[in-house]
Amino acid sequence: MIKILSIDGGGIKGLIPALILAEIEKRTQKPVADLFDLVAGASTGGILALGLVTPDENNNPAYKAEEIARLYELKGQFAFPKAFRALSFVLKNLQKLGIISEKYPKKFLYKVFEDLYNSNKLSDALAEVLIPAYDIEKRKVFFFNSKKAKENPIYDFLMKDVAYAGSAAPTYFDPLKLNIADSDYLVLVDGGVYANNPALCALAEAKKMYPDAKDFLVISLGTGNPSKTWLYEDAKKWKRSDWTRKVLDISGHGVADTVDYQLGCLLPDINGQKRYYRFNVILNPNNEAIDNASPQNLGALRALAEQFIYENDETINNLCKTLTE
Repeated sequence: MIKILSIDGGGIKGLIPALILAEIEKRTQKPVADLFDLVAGASTGGILALGLVTPDENNNPAYKAEEIARLYELKGQFAFPKAFRALSFVLKNLQKLGIISEKYPKKFLYKVFEDLYNSNKLSDALAEVLIPAYDIEKRKVFFFNSKKAKENPIYDFLMKDVAYAGSAAPTYFDPLKLNIADSDYLVLVDGGVYANNPALCALAEAKKMYPDAKDFLVISLGTGNPSKTWLYEDAKKWKRSDWTRKVLDISGHGVADTVDYQLGCLLPDINGQKRYYRFNVILNPNNEAIDNASPQNLGALRALAEQFIYENDETINNLCKTLTE
């Protein structure tokens, strides 16, 4: 059985899947890189995925999932600095007027990635990894792929570049330009714009990687479903600018839910054996922002993850048993 892990995008809410994975590592006594054949992640899920397959100097996993969870809590403010969050109202209006472009300077996020991945490349990954991005010049999807990196050096990018390109959310961070040949290059933004839940992409890639495999197990981790509702009477009054943000939110969650539906159909239980798991929490309205790295919000996200683990204890135990068989 080929075992696939997929992690959704969601900014600072990546803390939630990091904590669920920490629990899986604790129960199995194995690192994620040893439990899965392929690890995929979009946006913040890509950051987490790369961190879990990054080697240390002895070619062992450099980080446990709990350590990466702590990085969200300790370094989230470097990706989304408090000084910029405090000015968010001003920044949003400056963006609308075209005076500034992106909400957060690239240097803050890139510094985190330089510390996290050092000089490791895609080909160094301890398990196969898949990270979606989008090329805005070519108007095409692009997948960072460790298997492809091993086969062709021009696609063997530094992990820090992959992490940034795959999580450069439009309006938050600048695109990244990557050279791939003498006269060719990529201009990439966050793959979450089209594959915020990359689980189906991961299954398709796994089928290509392992053409003789008889069965597949997919574990898909979300970064939280919204609980805030939008009422009809309010929606009737929305202006175009109101709808712009709402449509992005609707498409992100809608795509994720669609992938969940599709995988449930493609990988039904067989003889009581689950082949597809989808773990996701219900967010409180105050915890839905992707860039709220305040201690209060991080504490709330950790509490939501811990509550989910408690309420799904038996399901997680069953999954861990399957992963170690």
